[in-house]
Amino acid sequence: MKRRLAREFSLKALFMIEVGRIEPKSALSYLLENTSFSDKETVFCRQLVFGALEAQKNLDELISHYLLNWELERLAPAVRNILRMGFYELMYMEDIPSSVTINESIELAKKYQDEESARFINGVLDRYLKFIEVKTAKKKE
Repeated sequence: MKRRLAREFSLKALFMIEVGRIEPKSALSYLLENTSFSDKETVFCRQLVFGALEAQKNLDELISHYLLNWELERLAPAVRNILRMGFYELMYMEDIPSSVTINESIELAKKYQDEESARFINGVLDRYLKFIEVKTAKKKE
């Protein structure tokens, strides 16, 4: 499965939607019309985009909580959307290992931003995961 490429297309779609003010269905249709994605890859891409959009308010609040000395609005649109996708995967796509989500988010940041952004994204996602791990450990006690 080409999930990495599907994540890239999802990021591009979210960027088009936020920055270009393109309708979500139009953005996805435009990006997916000439791909060789399987049905599963197309579904994954759509799930990431529409899921992140539907949960955006909650995702943004949660992301803001884990940003240290930053405001969500001040982040580059690509960084903001990589974080939204990463948090969405961690929260709602339990079939994807968290290490895969973090690695894929880092790789997207390296490709579409820079090393510094990749480290920043890694730190934010890692802070969230550590909180979840502590919370889960306390429930088991």
